[in-house]
Amino acid sequence: MPHDADAKPAWPLLRSLASYSLPGDLMAGLTLAAIAIPEQMATARLGGFAPQIGFFAFMAGSFGFALLGGNRFLSCGADSTITPIFAGGLAALAATGSPEYQEFAIALALMVGAMMVAGGAFRLGGIANLLSMPVMVGFLAGISVHIIVSQLPGVLGLDSPDGPTLDRIGVLATEIGRTNPVTLCIGFGVLAVVFISEKISAKIPGALIGLVAATLATIALGLESKGVKVVGAVPGTLPRPTFPVLAPELWVRLVPLAFVVTVVVMVQTAATTRSFPSDPGQPADVDRDFLGAGAGSVLSGLFGAFPVNASPPRTGIVAETGGQSQLAGLAAALIVLALLAFGTGLLRHVPDAALGGILLFVALRIIRTRQIVTIYRQSFSEFLLIVATAALIIVLPIQQGAFLGIMLSLLHGIWSTTRARLVEFERVPGTTIWWPAHPHMTGERVEGVAVIGLQAPLSFLNAPSFRSDVAKVLGTAMPRLLVLEASGMVEIDFTAAQILLDVFKVCNAQGVTVALARLESVRAQDAFERFRLFDALPREHVFHSVDEAVHRLAR
Repeated sequence: MPHDADAKPAWPLLRSLASYSLPGDLMAGLTLAAIAIPEQMATARLGGFAPQIGFFAFMAGSFGFALLGGNRFLSCGADSTITPIFAGGLAALAATGSPEYQEFAIALALMVGAMMVAGGAFRLGGIANLLSMPVMVGFLAGISVHIIVSQLPGVLGLDSPDGPTLDRIGVLATEIGRTNPVTLCIGFGVLAVVFISEKISAKIPGALIGLVAATLATIALGLESKGVKVVGAVPGTLPRPTFPVLAPELWVRLVPLAFVVTVVVMVQTAATTRSFPSDPGQPADVDRDFLGAGAGSVLSGLFGAFPVNASPPRTGIVAETGGQSQLAGLAAALIVLALLAFGTGLLRHVPDAALGGILLFVALRIIRTRQIVTIYRQSFSEFLLIVATAALIIVLPIQQGAFLGIMLSLLHGIWSTTRARLVEFERVPGTTIWWPAHPHMTGERVEGVAVIGLQAPLSFLNAPSFRSDVAKVLGTAMPRLLVLEASGMVEIDFTAAQILLDVFKVCNAQGVTVALARLESVRAQDAFERFRLFDALPREHVFHSVDEAVHRLAR
């Protein structure tokens, strides 16, 4: 019997279990485990780890998020979005698969977890907005290419080439004639099974079905003798507490990579929790979910694994199969634990090509084709952002490309802010409403009155152009009354405040009366107080509407 949906535990931990439903959560957990087992194995192999390390990451992510997270549906574990990023960064520090590589991965998980927990504790959910939609779409497209290039050799039965992505593509093109047809059939057969299952229903564990079928075929037909590589022995070891022994300077070298991975985890966690809210009537608690995802990465590091991330597809499965709380994720984690303890022998004959086929499906799924087409049609300049970001991810070492992608997103935001220019307002005929002037709208003006506004935060980025635009209005319209419509100015920084003071003084020197209308933002009101702007603008010149300012002062 489900608990009251409004019930919340009196303690801050395990909040995501407040509305559990035993039958629904167990069924959702069973489905989640069926989806997660092959996916976590494949993602671990993508990062250069043994399959059981992916299981450790999934259990850690599930337990950590249930402990501190707030969203009732979110599934946290190994994720193919961040794995290529940190795998590329770690490969620059140690040989993939070596003990040193594993040590660096554990340290990275602890650092990412600590950054995530700090982000949640200090309520830094706004960091999730660092990546604009076009940059995120381009980022995922570039990651997709990396996954495809890394998995094609295994699917084709070829040796995996080294070097930059473009060089590896060139090598694969010359070696494609040596493809093993049996391996190719396994890889693309699993891809087809997963694709068809997804088309029928996301609840069908197509990856598990394909993996089991490929494994049974490998055993029954003796395909290992025909060149089909398999996972091999998977140790039935359970996660044990561990801590990396690294020199301080090596921890410092991990900081840039940890920052990049943390930003991507924050973006994906925020997007997931907003897409699948626990309570659609309430805003998503992104900061609380940062705590949960951070706890998952910390536990993953302590379990000897790598950073974890929220998974939108797995979260959707929990929500769609009757899950009511994080009990579903805990149930799935216990099923994985049972597999590790008693069933690793079943994994010995899993073909590498089958795991590659699963990852090819993941790579194709994360390419947001519809969004790319929509952005191309509606905003060509932002489509170029997609292309530039994808190119950075593909051409450069992936961790450097990801960092530059974040910088590109920030520059795009700065550029958008600097483009904000002054707009003039006109009165809508027959009303008291003042609206931005538009060529296709007939508006009215009042003689001797200029109404202006900036529909963006006023900051050091756009304040100089704001001053220039005001000077042009004063020079061309020569008003007796200048009304600043401030509804769009939600923020004013120190530089902008000094420029506003200069504008008020210039107007006063020219005999122009200045009024302020619709200063609605609490932060902007606070800025007027802190920066002593009311010393230059009388408080009696502050009005709730433009029309009120015009009627009171235009005479």
